[in-house]
Amino acid sequence: MAEHRSPDPDLPAHRYSASLAATIEAAWQDRWEDEGTFHAPNPVGDLSGGFDTLGGRPKRYILDMFPYPSGAGLHVGHPLGYIGTDVFARYLRMTGHNVVHTMGYDAFGLPAEQYALATGTHPRVTTETNIATMRRQLRRLGLGHDHRRSIATTDVDFYRWTQWIFMQIFGSWYDEDADRARPVVELEAELDDGTRVPAEGTNPSGRPWSELDAAERRVVVNRHRLAYRAEVPVNWCPGLGTVLANEEVTADGRSERGNLPVYRRPMKQWMLRITAYADRLLDDLDQLDWPEAIKSMQRNWIGRSTGAQVRFATPTGDLEAFTTRPDTLFGATYVVVAPEHPLVTGLTAEVWPEGTAPSWTGGATSPAAAVSAYVTAAGRRSELERQAGDKAKTGVFTGSVATNPATGEPMPVFVADYVLMGYGTGAIMAVPAHDQRDLEFARAFGLPVTEVIRASDAWRATHGVDEAAPADTWPVAYDGGGEAVASANDEVTLNGLGVAEAKATITAWLEERDLGRGKVQYKLRDWLFSRQRYWGEPFPIVFGADGEARALPSEALPLELPPMDDFTPTTSDREDSEPEPPLGRVEGWSTVAVDLGDGEGTQTYRRELNTMPNWAGSCWYELRYLDPHNDEQLVAPANERYWMGPQFDGDCGGVDLYVGGVEHAVLHLLYARFWHKVLFDLGHLSSSEPFRRLFNQGLIQAHEYTDDRGFHVPAAEVVERDGRFLHDGNPVRRQLGRMGKSRKNAVAPDEICEAYGADTLRLYEMFTGPLDQSRPWDTTAVVGMYRLLQRVWRVVIDEESGAVRVADVEPSDATLRVLHRAIASVRNGMETLRFNTSIARITELTNHLTATHPDGGVPRPVANALVLLLAPLAPHVAEELWARLGHDGSLAHEPYPAADATWLVDTTVEIPVQVNGKVRGRVTVAADADRDAMEAAARSEEKVAALLSGATIRKVVIVPGRMVNFVVA
Repeated sequence: MAEHRSPDPDLPAHRYSASLAATIEAAWQDRWEDEGTFHAPNPVGDLSGGFDTLGGRPKRYILDMFPYPSGAGLHVGHPLGYIGTDVFARYLRMTGHNVVHTMGYDAFGLPAEQYALATGTHPRVTTETNIATMRRQLRRLGLGHDHRRSIATTDVDFYRWTQWIFMQIFGSWYDEDADRARPVVELEAELDDGTRVPAEGTNPSGRPWSELDAAERRVVVNRHRLAYRAEVPVNWCPGLGTVLANEEVTADGRSERGNLPVYRRPMKQWMLRITAYADRLLDDLDQLDWPEAIKSMQRNWIGRSTGAQVRFATPTGDLEAFTTRPDTLFGATYVVVAPEHPLVTGLTAEVWPEGTAPSWTGGATSPAAAVSAYVTAAGRRSELERQAGDKAKTGVFTGSVATNPATGEPMPVFVADYVLMGYGTGAIMAVPAHDQRDLEFARAFGLPVTEVIRASDAWRATHGVDEAAPADTWPVAYDGGGEAVASANDEVTLNGLGVAEAKATITAWLEERDLGRGKVQYKLRDWLFSRQRYWGEPFPIVFGADGEARALPSEALPLELPPMDDFTPTTSDREDSEPEPPLGRVEGWSTVAVDLGDGEGTQTYRRELNTMPNWAGSCWYELRYLDPHNDEQLVAPANERYWMGPQFDGDCGGVDLYVGGVEHAVLHLLYARFWHKVLFDLGHLSSSEPFRRLFNQGLIQAHEYTDDRGFHVPAAEVVERDGRFLHDGNPVRRQLGRMGKSRKNAVAPDEICEAYGADTLRLYEMFTGPLDQSRPWDTTAVVGMYRLLQRVWRVVIDEESGAVRVADVEPSDATLRVLHRAIASVRNGMETLRFNTSIARITELTNHLTATHPDGGVPRPVANALVLLLAPLAPHVAEELWARLGHDGSLAHEPYPAADATWLVDTTVEIPVQVNGKVRGRVTVAADADRDAMEAAARSEEKVAALLSGATIRKVVIVPGRMVNFVVA
């Protein structure tokens, strides 16, 4: 490679400077790309070239959570994880691994569409422009990606397979007996031969399968599918013209994007039956090498709980409620149903019963008026807002009562928004003595509070509750364990039993009397999968005259998103407005004539006009990286098995290291696990989990500044004067927070690369702390890593002449000891992703070489090792120094230095010498010196010898290898 010189005339011609760094970095990035340095070969297919050479090495699949291509581009906080995975991947290549590492773009979704609407530019144009910007920025950082594998979720060749996966989900049902998904054609075969009957709730006609016509059978089958349409409560945002997922709604019931009102209302939407996988998603967490905090978040989100489903008789039929504490049934004094509960209308009486408390009526003249007004108001609140613990409990009486099956007592039935339809049955039996929410509601409405679990002495002492105090006077509910009291009828008694035994006893009694049954319940709900917007994957679904969904044939894929000049969603300020997806306005697209291969010939069908959410592409992109150009399969089995397959018995397989933010702990990771398991069940994958190991990188934080109005001001324009922070002469408030364009504190990586070079930026981000910890950004501190690289450069290169200044001599024992200790520590930092410790050891080695060889002449083997140690962290300067040291080719696959254990053992140690317990000197002795040798060395120390002269030595205390203490009179 041609020798590079500094273009700055005011500096020595060969000093490592920002301008020289830029020249070196651009040259090496071009060379890596031209030579395919980071190409990882597959076992089969178009990317298999070189597999015969590298395929015998251990493999590693390193993956970043791919970014959304924002128009603002990257700030220095974004690449923290990307640089970390690149350092680790480079280290793995140098330690003999075949490593696949690439980067793609999660490019569909509402943000891109909203930006396009604001600017009048088509989202594909803005998305592709943004991707080009990010690719340029990432390339400048020297990330060693295999660019042949890069994808964007908006690529037609990519979302063709997203649609194909949806068809696999639509074409499957969950066989609970086999505990896996199976194709619906097998379900139909078993229904045909009588070995299976339709599952509960799937056959509205109630007639045997053999008597159903084709249309009725289609209804039954569609109700079994893992992808199905259902009338469900959704977050409808008329101002955006689309349904939003829970995570897109703020706690106060407004859209995260646009801050527009969101309403809860029932709509027919596509749902994915993720609940069928609840147990596997929960239990299989034990197989994963993930942070325990993330596992805990997923466990809580799935929310498995064991209890009983109890039937309460009402004037209009049985009302079922799930409870995790059936042992408290005797203490249930009222029932609450969610506003969305399908029985609300039937439970609502015509008139208020005599004696109804005014506080129960909501000020309405009739139950119907009260319930209607309350249900409407509840629909304007988000689920987060409804579940807020500090919110005053509200509700209205339906006018109906339910009978407690254990006591026979009537219990008023209320509608209240603190109960959600998505968990359990949407109805609860309220036990106010032993549930805090129920107690708060009971106090608000003057309802009875009955103790049925004896409160512990410790709880009574903590809350100052006397043994004789009635439960309705307790300051808080008692929700702990204890023996049951006041819990008996003529047929069953729980009195004196502990919680577990009482649960079992009452559940058995309920089942014997057909009043309830034991049940496992989950917080997890099926995944709402429809969006009424343009910029998303079209569904490969059509509807016949009967309104039932049918899948397009595979050869019809990809179903491309049609071009639109006006993709503005139909918005409204009316809560009762209906969704009008933009695709419905594409002339000639909303209907299609096609032969579905079902024996009905070519028919005209109505297309699905909704699109998929942006989560769809991110559920499986890690698979497509492995075989991005395969036109015949999602991924060739040999490629998936090689990169992601199980490595030993009991291994779930998956990506070897997945790095991303903790904000994706639940939704993305849970959705991806679900899709992966469906594909595994259907035989398309050998791995049962997508991500074997997960690592959450921290945040890079930055100071943000706000004026007296609370508006952010540009951080770069703030000055500090006399301990105060000023912008345009006015005081502003400073606080540490996330870096971002909206906070006006973003620092672009391009700025740092211009000022110092990409290698300096890489080193600084890796040095400021362990990868999993957040850290503040300080531009002024970047210079420290810049100076380190300059010192490393001077170890090898003469700044004036550009000559290599190393010597072909043997290193001293002292240098070998420092070198090999550095190697051991650097490797440990690499293995544990604590790159800051690796950089610290490289700094120590550099400082040692600078101090011991101030005029040059560092032994060549030591200089080689220093450059190789640095290579994963600062690859451009390392490549340049490696070339100047006389090596041909890139060092990307050179063996990483290994420590010689001989030099890790101390041959001598320095020990303190004490006189009467005070350190008076230090001496160096052999590490294995015996007691006599240690004492002799200690006596010879000049200051110690003077103190001992003429003194009476009463005792000599020696700790081998540690210290000598003379006790004198």
